[in-house]
Amino acid sequence: MEYILYEVNGAVGTITINREKALNALNSQVLDELNATLDSVDLDTVRCLILTGAGEKSFVAGADIGEMSTLTKAEGEAFGKKGNDVFRKLETFPIPVIAAVNGFALGGGCEISMSCDIRICSDNAVFGQPEVGLGITPGFGGTQRLARLVGAGMAKQMIYTARNIKAAEAYRIGLVNQVVSAEVNEAGETVVSAKDALMAAANKMAAGIAAQAPIAVRNCKKAINEGLQVDMDQAIVIEEKLFGDCFETEDQRAGMGNFLEKDKEKKLKVVPFKNR
Repeated sequence: MEYILYEVNGAVGTITINREKALNALNSQVLDELNATLDSVDLDTVRCLILTGAGEKSFVAGADIGEMSTLTKAEGEAFGKKGNDVFRKLETFPIPVIAAVNGFALGGGCEISMSCDIRICSDNAVFGQPEVGLGITPGFGGTQRLARLVGAGMAKQMIYTARNIKAAEAYRIGLVNQVVSAEVNEAGETVVSAKDALMAAANKMAAGIAAQAPIAVRNCKKAINEGLQVDMDQAIVIEEKLFGDCFETEDQRAGMGNFLEKDKEKKLKVVPFKNR
């Protein structure tokens, strides 16, 4: 891999798009390597993924304009499909994926973050879909996922005006779940950079997810994703099936067994009211 780094720490895997000199812009090679990396994840041991970009300046600045500038109509459509196929794989990946967004998340960068389950960003993050300024539409799912996340009106405003938004506004409209700032001491000196604080927050959340029953977490992701594509009557049937699928598993037996054991111990320790 030239542009993708992948490391595993316990049950958490971290994928880093490592094309820092180009602000981690997405070209065909990056997309191919990301696709291959997802295929290589050991789902028997890894329970949560973090996706981030190398360096302090950029998560992913967008798709590679140099590569796109000479494409024909057919080649443009094929490039859009390549990105959409990888992003859809990310979106439907069996385990949760957290986007840790530092700096620029523009165009394809905003789009890949929206393909993740959860977005955490540093306070220097900038989001946007600037494609109309380049004479194109968003091509990696931006017209679809942004409207689903923040509502059609806000999505249209962002896309039609090609206006970028900062972290605080991204949080306000529901595009990101959490904003993380650098840590400073009393003298105003930075002791933990924004990127380091971001990764610490992402790893803390990923560890919390990884500590839960893995079959249940996977089924929850599937239920939410699939349920959003259908009406409520169909959605609750999807939930019922995935709910039932959790029973007779070791996760369910252990989880409920531990709860009942703790509840039993708690009841045994109750002090009679007259002795309190």
